[in-house]
Amino acid sequence: MALWKHAPDLDRLNGWSDNTLMQVLGIRFTEVGDDFLRGTMPVDARTHQPYGILHGGASVALAETLGSSAAMLCVDPETEITVGLDINANHIRAVRSGIVTGTARALHVGRTTQVWEIRIEDEAGHLVCMSRLTMAVVPKRAIRGA
Repeated sequence: MALWKHAPDLDRLNGWSDNTLMQVLGIRFTEVGDDFLRGTMPVDARTHQPYGILHGGASVALAETLGSSAAMLCVDPETEITVGLDINANHIRAVRSGIVTGTARALHVGRTTQVWEIRIEDEAGHLVCMSRLTMAVVPKRAIRGA
C-alpha cells in the first residue's frame, strides 16, 4: 500500500520548483514509488564549492527538497502542511561533475511529526551524502499564506 495521502504527480511536483531555489539548482523530481520519492541535481558551477566539488549545502538543499516534498504528500493538503524542524547531513564522498540522485524514504510518519532519510548517490551508485530530515505536521491555518 502506498504511503501517500494524495496521488503524486511528477509534473505537479516539478511545477512546485518554478521560481525557487530548486529551479536555480536544477533539482528535478524523477520517480515516485509506493514508499519513496526520487530526484536529481546536476553537479556543475551552480552546485560547486570553491574546490570544484559538490557543495555540501547543495546536497542538503536536494535532501530537504525531497524529504519535505515527500512529507507534504503524506498529509491532507486541505487541512495540514509540513514544515522543517531539523536536518542533518553526513558528506561521504566528493563529486566533481555529473548528476547526483537522492531518494527520500520515511522512517516515521506520525500525526504531528515525520522523519525522513535521504540517500544521495553519484552516477556510479556510490553514497555521496546521507541526510535525516524531521518535519512537523501543523494545521494549515497556523501558517500565514499557506
